[in-house]
Amino acid sequence: RQTYLPAGSLRERFAKGAFWSLAGTIISRGLNLVASIIVARFLGKVGFGELGMLQSTVGMFGIFAGLGLGMTATKYVAEFREKDKPKTGRIIALSSQVAFITGGLTTLVLVIIAPWLATHTLSASHLANPLRIAGGLLFFGAINGAQTGALAGFEAFKTIAQINLIAGLISFPLVVVGVHIGGLNGVVWGLVISMVFNYLLNHFAIKKECGKNGIIVDYQKCILEFSVLWKFSVPAFLSSAMVGPVTWLCNTMLVNQPNGYAEMGIFNAANQWGNVLLFLPGIFINFSIPILSNLYSNDESNLFKKFFWRNFYFIISLFIFFSFIIILFSKQIINFYGKEFKGSHTILIIIIFSTLFNCISSILGYQIFTVTGKMWSRFFFNNFWALTLMLFAFFLVRYGALGLSLSFLFTYFLYTILIFFFVRKSIV
Repeated sequence: RQTYLPAGSLRERFAKGAFWSLAGTIISRGLNLVASIIVARFLGKVGFGELGMLQSTVGMFGIFAGLGLGMTATKYVAEFREKDKPKTGRIIALSSQVAFITGGLTTLVLVIIAPWLATHTLSASHLANPLRIAGGLLFFGAINGAQTGALAGFEAFKTIAQINLIAGLISFPLVVVGVHIGGLNGVVWGLVISMVFNYLLNHFAIKKECGKNGIIVDYQKCILEFSVLWKFSVPAFLSSAMVGPVTWLCNTMLVNQPNGYAEMGIFNAANQWGNVLLFLPGIFINFSIPILSNLYSNDESNLFKKFFWRNFYFIISLFIFFSFIIILFSKQIINFYGKEFKGSHTILIIIIFSTLFNCISSILGYQIFTVTGKMWSRFFFNNFWALTLMLFAFFLVRYGALGLSLSFLFTYFLYTILIFFFVRKSIV
């Protein structure tokens, strides 16, 4: 008897990936969102702006710590897990070792320069200690990125979902208790401790997947795959390296304006809902890339195009639906953050439209660049994005959170148009 989801079929792989990725991420993101609202009400607009700036700073350094190793692991594990098991084991070993080294060195740099960074760049010397604590987020974030990338390469979406769920359940009470006990420092400590648990869960999950697939993680011979770093990881890193620092630079422009941290608090609150929406393309991209990489490596071009475009239209439809709901209730959503945030729902609406273009460009460009290995092309396009955003922010950030949100909207609109024509030319 023929079934709608035959075992091992492309349709079944898509359905399993979608279900488990959505289930785990929705619950974990939901818990994080509720925790952030509680934190915002406790810290106030300025304190929440400071937390947003800390997270932005960690995100900037995190690009250097991660070195594009998560996506490297995803692509090459998906590509070689069946036809070259020894190579797969070496790539997993290489990505984890390099992540440990780059994560450790970047964390050390952040801890050393934290006082200077807080005083001279963030204009808030009291943020030096929270920055040092946030070094833990940087270190474990780099390692977790490489681990999750390897799990995605195995298409272990159920395992990733379970880990996200457990991590979310652990993080929620740690952050809520942390903000009540230690304020901003307590929040950061709560996030760091939850990241440690995340690392341990990933470690045992990778060990299990390798055993299941007959793969031995070979640390002694992993140097044989060093060329992968230059071919894929370096351009992936350079492409991403612009995103974090440029976003951080624009945020820094904002906090150095009059009433800057209060405006950053508004932008941070609105941007969190943009990030919530971005979990949709993030989920589908995470499980689509290993499937697309597998199809691409086996020269199944018709299946590749069919899967890619169906995936694209499906995600965009979902995204528009949820965007409409958030815009419809934008006033009520912003009011959840407290009295200080009232009247700033316009910022939220602009962020949602900006995120829509971000979603389109991510699904189109990021997948094609990654799967086809055209990471140097991605580097060129991200240069355009970075220069455009900085130009808009330079002129508009004087208008506070409104100006910064408009800068992102205009930039992603232009970037999406450029990406669309490139992708149409590349795969159609």
